[in-house]
Amino acid sequence: MNAPAENRAMPRYCNQPPQTQPVLPSDLSPNRSRAILLVRAKWINGTVLHYAFLDQGGDVGGPEQLDEVRHAFQAWKALGIGLEFQEVEDPSDSEIRIVFQQSQGSSSYVGRDNLGISTREPTMTFGWDLTTPYGKATALHETAHAMGLAHEHQNPFAGIVWDEEKVYADLAGPPNNWPHEVTFNNILRKLSPNEVTGSAWDPDSIMEYSFGPGLILSPEAYRGGIPETLSLSATDKARVLQWYPPLAARPQQLQAFQSTPLQLATGQQTDFEIVPSETRSYQIGTFGNSDVLLALFEETADGGLRYVTADDDSGQDRNGRLETRLVKGHRYLARARLYSAWGSGSAALMYW
Repeated sequence: MNAPAENRAMPRYCNQPPQTQPVLPSDLSPNRSRAILLVRAKWINGTVLHYAFLDQGGDVGGPEQLDEVRHAFQAWKALGIGLEFQEVEDPSDSEIRIVFQQSQGSSSYVGRDNLGISTREPTMTFGWDLTTPYGKATALHETAHAMGLAHEHQNPFAGIVWDEEKVYADLAGPPNNWPHEVTFNNILRKLSPNEVTGSAWDPDSIMEYSFGPGLILSPEAYRGGIPETLSLSATDKARVLQWYPPLAARPQQLQAFQSTPLQLATGQQTDFEIVPSETRSYQIGTFGNSDVLLALFEETADGGLRYVTADDDSGQDRNGRLETRLVKGHRYLARARLYSAWGSGSAALMYW
């Protein structure tokens, strides 16, 4: 995200850390590889993302900075998405950890990449005042990264041709002072078509940088620059609801030893309720030709959900399995998100 454009100095941009790239077997079909790349950064729908503040505004400002981050999470939730956001005091209980440091700029890890970061380290940084209209947009931008959304100007369908030498030169100077590789990673590198949803570019997206004149050679309409966006576009809202639709009021109950078909398309998810009739060790697993992210949650006394365990079998010639102790009468939620199906296209879930 960037500061206001148009007849102004070069803005400060969001410096997104490089995303992890899964190592997939070379013999996977193109469609199967594409499906895994498309879904890999997204959370299981219904996940509670816990966030913690590592300082109280740092050198950016006071407690009002924290409020703007809270408001950004609330704005996404207000769309009706299935994700939940919960502030916690203890950073070790969080997936997202936030600091305010002017020297570090603004950035966030993308989606499930947050899970690979030490609980002693921040995963989201803000380097300028969030109480301005631009700052509020920055908070929306970085929290969207945390949900798994990428930079829109790197969309391969944008068709942007850059004046690369000028881009590198401008970003190497103040206020960004970016080295060559950071500029490439955040601006010039085009995402693979396998990593983006749909086939169209949204210049009005909250994930789009604004640019002044002289950096874009084509399309002709954008040679004069791309204006800033300060709010969620219609496409932003549609995309996040596509990945995280509202949850069903009550999921289907899964009976022990009963195989239940998973009739899903790429990226879709189904949830099942498990209430075991005896306390013992159980296995929960998928069957069939499919790549699935499978996760188990236990309902807590206050009606919330506690993460228990998960397995991701994507790109591997096996089916996901969870083995854990379940307690009689307790309520559990098994969530299965499909990356890809091949062969017969049939898949099923069972616990025993």
